[in-house]
Amino acid sequence: MQARAAPASIGQRLDEVDTPALVLELDAFEKNLAALAAAVKPYAVRLRAHAKTHKSPDIARRQLAAGAIGVCCQKVSEAEAMVEGGVRDVLVSNQIVGAGKIERLAALAQRARVGVCVDDADNVRALAASGAKLDVYVEIDVGMGRCGVQPGEAAVSLAREIEKHENLRFAGLQAYQGRAQHVRSVAERRALIEEAGRKVTQTEELLNKAGIECPVVTGAGSGTFMFEAQSGLWNELQCGSYIFMDADYGRNEWAAPLPRFEHALFVLATVMSRPSASQAVVDAGLKASSVDSGMPFVWQRPGLVYAAASDEHGRIEIAAGAEAPRLGEKLLLVPGHCDPTVNLHDWYVCVRKGVVEALWPVAARGALY
Repeated sequence: MQARAAPASIGQRLDEVDTPALVLELDAFEKNLAALAAAVKPYAVRLRAHAKTHKSPDIARRQLAAGAIGVCCQKVSEAEAMVEGGVRDVLVSNQIVGAGKIERLAALAQRARVGVCVDDADNVRALAASGAKLDVYVEIDVGMGRCGVQPGEAAVSLAREIEKHENLRFAGLQAYQGRAQHVRSVAERRALIEEAGRKVTQTEELLNKAGIECPVVTGAGSGTFMFEAQSGLWNELQCGSYIFMDADYGRNEWAAPLPRFEHALFVLATVMSRPSASQAVVDAGLKASSVDSGMPFVWQRPGLVYAAASDEHGRIEIAAGAEAPRLGEKLLLVPGHCDPTVNLHDWYVCVRKGVVEALWPVAARGALY
């Protein structure tokens, strides 16, 4: 399938970019890369940046240059896009089940260092039967209530199963408390990570008693990573959204020890209708910005509220006394949830000081299998 043309050209002004467009503000993006690197530098942790957020080898390579040791992905097809784009250390931080997917994972392991998560002994045996050399992590449920075995003996049993197979390496524990990421208060997020840490400790102690080394405990996200880093239990962080910051993360409380990241990702939209003095309609609706975590907000335009979305339209309410947008005017929207918003677009329009500096393809867009 022929790639779609980008909605912009290098050197264009932002107000000349066609819409809807996914805009990355490079100054803010680069500040976010540096802020995370500086925050974790005093601790014995490494960053394995989560590529499910951006789906872009161009961004992954910049994360590696800023100190990341590799990336995470959630699907084999995402991992394929990263390896094709030059990334050589990828953890699929998810369960990969089914002969076709395992065959592709095995092929990928011939081109890069590849890890995968498990929570079932039959899945371990299926991975081993592929013949691929894989780093295998036992996922434990530390409060997410999704995948993962229960902490403790179940995890030890699964680690023993991994060690039976010469081509598999028990690489450690996957311990991600996703529910903590968008809990609003810093204190509550810290408490949830402390509880997750107790489950990690319990499991590590039992692994040690069984004579099984646990090289890595990986997990953490953009809303909690400093608590994992300071705990001394996690030694690998899987932050993703920190590079962009979406509207939902923006509603969190940000206070020490967590740094405050800047909004760097936007959807550029055009005012396509002005049906009344109190309403405008933009050309960015559900197909341009995900609303599963709430509506986007209009960037730096007080009194303009993105109130509702349909497939191709977004309704903007204009408060009394606010500066009303003109027909044809471009507005920047901060998406409610960055990850699924990225998956709606083919290109990043990378802008610095209001001018398009680069165009990066969303190479793993639609990589769901």
